[in-house]
Amino acid sequence: MANSDETTDRTGQAYRRRVSEKVREATREFRRAFRPVWDRFRFARQDLTAATPTLPRVAYLFISPFFLLFSVFLAFPVFYTLYLSFFEYQGVGQGSLFWIDLGPLYIEIPRIAQLEFVALGNYARLFGNDLFWQSMFNTSYILVIQVPLMIGLALALALALNASFMRLKGVFRTAIALPVSANLVAYSTVFLLLFNEQLGFLNYVLAGVGLGPVPWLTDGFWARNTIIAAVTWRWTGYNMIILLAGLQTIPQQLYEAAEIDGANRWEKFRYVTLPQLKPVLLFVVVLSTIGTFKLFAEPYVITGGGPTNSTITIVQYIYRQAFINFNLGYASALTVVFVAIVSVFSVVQIKIGGED
Repeated sequence: MANSDETTDRTGQAYRRRVSEKVREATREFRRAFRPVWDRFRFARQDLTAATPTLPRVAYLFISPFFLLFSVFLAFPVFYTLYLSFFEYQGVGQGSLFWIDLGPLYIEIPRIAQLEFVALGNYARLFGNDLFWQSMFNTSYILVIQVPLMIGLALALALALNASFMRLKGVFRTAIALPVSANLVAYSTVFLLLFNEQLGFLNYVLAGVGLGPVPWLTDGFWARNTIIAAVTWRWTGYNMIILLAGLQTIPQQLYEAAEIDGANRWEKFRYVTLPQLKPVLLFVVVLSTIGTFKLFAEPYVITGGGPTNSTITIVQYIYRQAFINFNLGYASALTVVFVAIVSVFSVVQIKIGGED
């Protein structure tokens, strides 16, 4: 019986070898038959390439779609906003801004808006407006408290999840980073319900332990801190992931050398972790600062800018002027000043944090 099985295996192996040889032979025959056709095509392509005139600027033709889209959707809005900041908007424009009449061909660019030149009037109005300074104070208050708090929590969580003794790291990383995927309006609505003064869960818990209700949304101080809590909850995990990635790039040999020198945990953190993590920390700080300056959805949904404008941010103020009051010239001046302030903050942070 064993001899019969061995004979069958040898017969099958021989059959497979014959089939494989026939396939390889057919492939070689196909290649030999197809090679002249391929050679003719290759030579024709080379001749065509040699006959085609060289155009040194033809590369710009291929990258022109980028410049076209960049000019229409980014460069033009930026420069037009700067231009508009020197005018007072008086409604939709009538008439033509530019036209060419070539008989059968007539090209017309309509006037975008009816404008009245006011020079620096919008900027003078801006700096003399109390609501502008109130919005800047609110934004700065949130920035000064929320950014250090959020980055401190993110760094502490990143250090904990980077520790060798930590178990279930993937589960904790996913759970902590999950809030960043929440919809802005949805999670802001959840915080609106949690911090409701009459029906909110937090005041219900406080009442259960014998404490009075806190006016989370009706008092200016508590309303600003409610916004800080919401923003911190959403973005801490995002910054933690960035800092955790930075921690994992630090060479382990540095910690081993520090241990040999007798460094304790705090000294290793101070003299090894922080210097190595400095570029990542700088990136997180600049990114968080810009994000806090652009804060809009949370105060808009949770407090609506109230009570009595105590949580209105600079972006929310610009939104009111542009799309509710239709003061587009004044809103453009606000935007220019806002961009200048954010740019100065970013440059200062990079200059200070980038020093060795």
